[in-house]
Formats: sequence, C-alpha cells, structure tokens
Amino acid sequence: MADSIYAAISDEGYNVTVLPLRESLMSLLRRVKELKVDVIINLCEEFRSRPQLESNVAAMFEAFGIPFTGCPSKALAICQDKFKAKAILNAFGLPTAKGRLVTSADQKVDVPFPAIVKPNQEDASLGIYQDSVVSDQASLQEKVGKIIGVYKQPALVEEFIQGREFNVAVLETDRLQALPVSEIDFSAMPESAPHICSYEAKWFEDHVLYTTTPAVCPAPIDDSVRDKLHQYALAAFQAMGCRDYARVDFRMGKDGRVAILEVNPNPDASLDAGYCRALGAVGIEYAQFWGLMIENALRRKEEPWFSSDDVRIEYPVFWQQLLENAVRKKGRRWSGQ
Repeated sequence: MADSIYAAISDEGYNVTVLPLRESLMSLLRRVKELKVDVIINLCEEFRSRPQLESNVAAMFEAFGIPFTGCPSKALAICQDKFKAKAILNAFGLPTAKGRLVTSADQKVDVPFPAIVKPNQEDASLGIYQDSVVSDQASLQEKVGKIIGVYKQPALVEEFIQGREFNVAVLETDRLQALPVSEIDFSAMPESAPHICSYEAKWFEDHVLYTTTPAVCPAPIDDSVRDKLHQYALAAFQAMGCRDYARVDFRMGKDGRVAILEVNPNPDASLDAGYCRALGAVGIEYAQFWGLMIENALRRKEEPWFSSDDVRIEYPVFWQQLLENAVRKKGRRWSGQ
C-alpha cells in the first residue's frame, strides 16, 4: 500500500519519502523533523506488533503539531474497542447487533443462538474464523476460552444476524459523502459454512472462502435500503469522531433489520481493497483521493476547526430523529436544545 501511494502521488509532483516505523517513536519523530515534513500520510496499523497502540502513534503526531491524514487518535482508540464503540453508537440511537463483553469462559451470556464470538480489540478479522459462529453453550464457552487464551483480551459475543453483509465507504472533503454501497456476495459459499467474512476469506487468496466471498459494488439493492445504509454510515462516522475516510460495516437480517457491525477508521485503502473499489465507482482516481487527504491535513493546520463535530448540522433532521429515539428509550423528552 505504501509503495502504491508513493508511486501515485510522486507522479502528481509531490516530494515523497517512505518512513517505516520500527522500534522507536522518537527515531521516527527525529526523521520527520530532519525532513521538514509538511504532511504525514498515516498508514500505521500497529506498533510493536500491537494494533492497540495504533492510536498512540497518531497521538504523538497531534502532540507535536504534525499534520497527518486520516482519523484522529481518539477515534482510532475508541473504534479499536468494539464493545465501547457499540455503546457509543447505541447512545446516538444507531442500531447494532446485541452483544456482551465476556472476560471468562464460565461467564453466563444472555445472547440468542446462533452467536458469533470475536476478540474485542483486534483488526482485519483477526480471530474470526468459521468456528466463530456457535450454536450452543458448550461451543460458546470453548470459543470464548480460546479468544481469551490466545489474544489475552476479553471476547465480544454478539447475536449472529443471518442475512446480507454490506459496507459503506465514507469520504470527507469539504463535505461528507457516502460512496456506493458494497456487498459481500455469499452465494457461492459452501452451504455448511457460516456466511461471514472470516480471516481466511479476507486475506488468503488461494483459500476457497476468499474466492467465494467477492465484493459487489455498487450493491444490487433498493434505493430505500441504500439510503438507510448511507444515513447510518454518515451518522456513525460522525458519532465516532472519524475524519477524512472510514468504512462502516453492516449486516441486514432476512426481516430487513439493519445493524452496524463496526466502524473502521483508516480502512485498508490499497489498490485492490474495497475502499478503492468504492472510489472507482464514483470516478475518483487513486492519486486524486490521496491528494484530497493531503489537502485535508494541510487545511487542518491552518484551520483547526475544520472537520469538527459541527459538520453534523448538514443532517439536522436525521440527527434529531436519532436523538429523539435514543432519549425516548430512557423515558425523557428531547427538547431540541
């Protein structure tokens, strides 16, 4: 991905240097200062083999006043914790799959079967395999125990919504826009396999689950479904404090119910990834996209208020409806103030 971006924006006239992050944040910072960097394209997804430290790297850039592309440290940290992210989305009245955070294999979990079990703080479908979907208490306990033992963190147990899976790429320039909806096509998957985008399906190109889970963009859906997914994606982007670009993943049950699975800040934007497929669907070239992200970062240096929460005023009716629904659940009346 770094090589692709280097080639694309170098051809556009940018003076580009690739800076690997190894064992020392201070060494990286010294190199940034030596080069008198104007903008960092932040592709960091982990530090010292820990994705949980991704946000710390962005926080360092913020602390030293170095403009960088992508989401701020707060959004990166919050989205990394799936259970807390779910709580924030729920507080804004946005729908998510029912779930529980489990810290012990013996802990009783009141989630309907089938359920899906995943690590609470991992990225890129790590820890999500075909046996992650469980149908009874014994399988649930076994999977929770494996998650806690292998990944050294709590497990997130969620209801498994059987149906279709979508994702929406969100792009921020001078306005927010939801790009065409993408769908994971499960129609060619083995009948016995749960319809999920597992770790094998996402990363192993020679695996049967990879070849039988292609993405279709734009997705073949009704306008009403598309509009609902777009609205939820824009609202989730803002609720989580995202910036520049993100991807929101959804499941839709056979009854038409839509639930947000997670919000992915700084998603994979390599040339063959889903985000770039969505960019291509609206005619945005790769170099053009990164040029827009660089412009955003430079603009934030001059205008610190740019990309603030005030952008929500673009969707006043939708936001008021969400807030009214959220407050109504707590037995209070929304005043609109």
